[in-house]
Amino acid sequence: MQLYKAYYKAMYNTAFRILKDEFEAEDIMQEAFLTAFTKLNSYRGEVAFGAWLKRIVINKSLTQLKKNNRYEEVKLEVVPTNETESSELDYTKLEPQSVMNSIQGLKDNYRMVLTLNLIEGYDYEEIAQIMNYTNENVRTTISRAKHKLKQVLLVNNPQIRAYGR
Repeated sequence: MQLYKAYYKAMYNTAFRILKDEFEAEDIMQEAFLTAFTKLNSYRGEVAFGAWLKRIVINKSLTQLKKNNRYEEVKLEVVPTNETESSELDYTKLEPQSVMNSIQGLKDNYRMVLTLNLIEGYDYEEIAQIMNYTNENVRTTISRAKHKLKQVLLVNNPQIRAYGR
């Protein structure tokens, strides 16, 4: 019970960021704890318990997305480079919740790679393993996702345009 109390909120948040559904996130989080407790003998202590548990939550969340048929390969998307490349932006005027809402509004693959990279702290190789992508695909997808996020932030937060215009 102490482990559950220590980790349930963080694990729920991880599942919610991937699934975008409160009830599914709650179910996945509970399934992950059940899996962790039943497979506790396979935990080797190579990483912190929380990191091991988080990996279970992420894997179960991705599996659930696949079951929901909401998980699709990233299609090449032409992203205009006009204003996002040429201007410096003042990100200090951004509210964290606005950034999180913008990430949640991205298509699933973009949202997932940005969540895993920027929020959960996984590097490209770890994301490639988790999502069963090549390292090159992960780099490309993260780059495109960041570019798309920047565009969305510019549209939704015109106050961040500071200089270069």
